[in-house]
Amino acid sequence: MLIRETFEVGMLGCNCTILADSETKQALVIDPGAEGPRILETLRRHGLTVNAVLHTHAHIDHVGATAEVCQATGAIGYLHDDDGPLYQALPVQAHMLGLGRLPRSYEMKPLQDGTSYTAGDVELGVLHTPGHTMGSCCFLLEKARLLLSGDTLFRRGVGRTDLGGDWDTLVASIQERLFALPDDVVVIPGHGPATTVGEEKRLNPFLR
Repeated sequence: MLIRETFEVGMLGCNCTILADSETKQALVIDPGAEGPRILETLRRHGLTVNAVLHTHAHIDHVGATAEVCQATGAIGYLHDDDGPLYQALPVQAHMLGLGRLPRSYEMKPLQDGTSYTAGDVELGVLHTPGHTMGSCCFLLEKARLLLSGDTLFRRGVGRTDLGGDWDTLVASIQERLFALPDDVVVIPGHGPATTVGEEKRLNPFLR
């Protein structure tokens, strides 16, 4: 059975998600943006071991607790290489948001399009969907018809492109990759409420 915990972390309300296999107690953590102790307590409450920590992109509100979670669990963190420069610019991001303290430094391993990460019976596929940032990725749990879209696609919205992205690239990623998925796939965005692929095809005002 799938364990899924999605909860907002940090002042910008990033949706951090934990996916786990209830039998093996193996887990994947996606976008630990802040509140490391809360994330670690959720893992402890379920008795989970973390196989990998995955990131949809390198904005600070999605990577702020990465070092804390990885160091506490022994798991490796992964980020697409195209977001490497953005990740190296975390001090600039922190300054823009008025943060007094930087996240701890942590060296990521590269995410690659078309690969997958497993935790017991949970298999999460990587879709490179540049646009919000050039290294933005979404994660597809095909068996459960669940998509973690990061800041690429929101309920009735899309990610901004003025912080390391490109509008035409974003629209192409959504239309060619995400809208190619079945309509009933549930979308868990990086911020805000869930939606479905079909709803966004019909109702998203940015993509008509």
